[in-house]
Amino acid sequence: MVEKQEKLGWFQRIERLHPYETLMYLGMFGSGLIFLFLTVAFLASGTNQLQGLNRHIPFSFLASTFLLVVSGYSATKMRLHYQEERIDKLQGSLLITLVLGLVFTLLQFLGWQELTNMGIDFQGIPSGSFLYVLSGIHIFHLLGAIVFAIILWLQLKKKQTDQVESLILVVNPYEKMRIRLFTTYWRFMDAIWLILFMLFVISF
Repeated sequence: MVEKQEKLGWFQRIERLHPYETLMYLGMFGSGLIFLFLTVAFLASGTNQLQGLNRHIPFSFLASTFLLVVSGYSATKMRLHYQEERIDKLQGSLLITLVLGLVFTLLQFLGWQELTNMGIDFQGIPSGSFLYVLSGIHIFHLLGAIVFAIILWLQLKKKQTDQVESLILVVNPYEKMRIRLFTTYWRFMDAIWLILFMLFVISF
């Protein structure tokens, strides 16, 4: 009887999710499967093929990893600032997250250039090709969050100049949900990249 009530409560929570929440969680699940399958293929291709070839993980990948971790912290601060009704700090944390995300993307392209200079490309070692594929798909997923961040920042900037709009912003459940979804998805992308980065380090 207790188990039935627990299952019922679990289904009730799912039913109460906003359609946007459902779509995002389904998208995250689908993305997780894609990365899982590609990671398995990457491991099966032989991650030790790059070892002993006097090569090292691109410095751009190292720098971008650090920036993405910092962006995860700034994204987390967004929810705290919203709860404190500090729209100015919320906007500032969002801007920091956005800029770090853009710099991360730029560094990924530079990392690909470093790989090319090392002689690692699509036509060479199979495990080397996966470095491009996995990091490229990650960028593709992150760009969606970056576009959303730009739209959200512009909307916050507009509402900040209007006291009525600012008041509505801090009490509107929809706005709270949007910020929660953004921070959740951003940290999900952080976690995905950290896993990929560890695999890249192992391959070298």
